[in-house]
Amino acid sequence: MPNPVLLPVLNWARKLRYPTLFKLTAALFAISLLVPDPFPFVDEILFGLGTLLLANWKNRKAPVEQDRHTSR
Repeated sequence: MPNPVLLPVLNWARKLRYPTLFKLTAALFAISLLVPDPFPFVDEILFGLGTLLLANWKNRKAPVEQDRHTSR
């Protein structure tokens, strides 16, 4: 069962795209390393953001070029 305190934060973070989500996760990780427990639930938020980051990590395919055939 999700924690009701963390649920709004993770729902907001779910809408972020890859570069922003990565920067947010990296900053939170750095703060967590420098200052032990800067605010409650920082570890849980970090795990949730890491999960979202890995879920958004995709192999990007090359754009498909459409054939432009002229009508005869």
